[in-house]
Amino acid sequence: MTGWDILDKFINSFPPIATALTLLAVLAAVVILIVGFSKHGFNFLKYGFKQMILDSSLEKRFDDLGARIDGIHTELGARIDGIHTELGARIDGIHTELGARIDGVHTELGAIKSNHFGHLKDFLAELTSILLDKGIINNTDKARLDSRLRGM
Repeated sequence: MTGWDILDKFINSFPPIATALTLLAVLAAVVILIVGFSKHGFNFLKYGFKQMILDSSLEKRFDDLGARIDGIHTELGARIDGIHTELGARIDGIHTELGARIDGVHTELGAIKSNHFGHLKDFLAELTSILLDKGIINNTDKARLDSRLRGM
């Protein structure tokens, strides 16, 4: 027994008026399915005729939103550029200030070195004189040490 046989028995079991109404209902359902599927595609099977269609006011709202987003994007870009410029200037200022301070430290270190070495030379000259007075070294050794100190 095939599906057609079952359908034939089902249709013959009804009175002719019920069969006609059932066929009209099936025909109407097929027409609605064709119209809905041609208009909405597979979404018609999922959502039916209650699908939202964008009207011009909603499209206008999306356009306004897009314009606002573009404005915000431009404003943020300008602010970021300003911050970048300001930070660059501050970093350059700090770099210049640090360079000046480092140069000052180098100058002070040079002055301390020469001043300290001068005191050291004076101390060593005095020490050689004391060693000569005590008889630990002789005049030749003292002259040799003094010439060494002058050469430094």
